[in-house]
Amino acid sequence: MNDDAIELLQGELGHTFTDRTHLDRSLVHRSFCAEHPDAESNERMEFLGDAVLGLSVTNHVFTAYPNLPEGELAKLRASVVNAEVLASLAAEIDLGAALLLGKGEDASGGRTKASILSDAMEAVIAAVYLDGGWPAADALVLRLLGDRIREGAAGPGGHDYKTRLQELAARRFDQLPRYHVRAEGPDHSKEFFATVSIGGEVRGDGEGRSKKQAEQAAARAAWERLDADGLATADDAEYASTGATDA
Repeated sequence: MNDDAIELLQGELGHTFTDRTHLDRSLVHRSFCAEHPDAESNERMEFLGDAVLGLSVTNHVFTAYPNLPEGELAKLRASVVNAEVLASLAAEIDLGAALLLGKGEDASGGRTKASILSDAMEAVIAAVYLDGGWPAADALVLRLLGDRIREGAAGPGGHDYKTRLQELAARRFDQLPRYHVRAEGPDHSKEFFATVSIGGEVRGDGEGRSKKQAEQAAARAAWERLDADGLATADDAEYASTGATDA
């Protein structure tokens, strides 16, 4: 185990494990087990984490939005409980750096594969549940997904382009976007320039008065390019027509 990556991960999770074996188990991909027969993969923990995640989100939206009918509650839950969102969350907390992968999977970019990251995110939720019980797991889920739930409840256009690109890239390429940002100019008047790559290919670039604005501009350019290539879904196209913010 990479102890530095584990410590950073615990900080991102906001949970210090009483029994770290729960966390260690959640980070073992099956490709590692193929090379270490005594190791147990995190697949059983994925199963548990999926249930904990679903119950946490369901309970929250049921309680927080008493006026939403059942069908809208189901749509809201589905908008945040899916593989693309889980992969984005995993990338945000740098979960990939802590995973135990087989040498081949590691060499082929497994630490950034959306499918691996989304499954591991579920397993980590299970680890927090096993270590800290329901209160700790529920708090983690809402801390990770609270903003996305509120955006989803606000209706179409709630997600910014950076989030939308993350989810589209995970869905279409099984990879997450990577941003490179440079700054130019004096400290009091810096201009930021960003490029965004997916699978090693630059997909968009943009600029702004802050790192966030530059990344948003690059994400919007990349999304529009993918849309022009016919890779955006109907839902993505509907989102774009609402005029999401790029600030």
